[in-house]
Amino acid sequence: MKDARDWVVIGEITRPHGIKGAVRVTVHTDYPERFDSLSQVYIMPAGGGLPREVSFALVGRHKQQLICCLEDVSSREAAEKLRGMLLVIPRDEAIKLPPDHYYIFELVGLAVYTEDGKHLGRLKEVLQPGANDVYIVEAEALDREILLPAIKDVIISVDLAKGQMLVRLLPGLLDL
Repeated sequence: MKDARDWVVIGEITRPHGIKGAVRVTVHTDYPERFDSLSQVYIMPAGGGLPREVSFALVGRHKQQLICCLEDVSSREAAEKLRGMLLVIPRDEAIKLPPDHYYIFELVGLAVYTEDGKHLGRLKEVLQPGANDVYIVEAEALDREILLPAIKDVIISVDLAKGQMLVRLLPGLLDL
């Protein structure tokens, strides 16, 4: 049985579209073109639970969302019951990334260490404000969060097998 970390979220059902059971989906993937050829997908409650496989058809796009039809959903009422559900795929079906590129779900939870071996804390969240990502590290020893820019000068290495990230603290990164 797969647990939550074995699934990759690729979208979220936000609301019904029309009266015949179509739904609007907000895309949660850097590869939205995957929806063009997708014929099956798993849906899962946002709070977790067992995903179930359903037939999937992309009907169109509206603003920043997709309009989709899902198996056995033929009315607005049935579509409304899916609001907030996540579209997921098995992790092993995720698009392979080039070396030194990682999915956010792979990074969250990593233990973060400085280059001199000091444990800073765990990577709690990844922000994507623009030019580069920002890693939020929960530093329990400091009783606060540390914001680290995801740039080569700061992030020395990521070892998913060991569950660790090695960082170089530039001057001013720990200042209050």
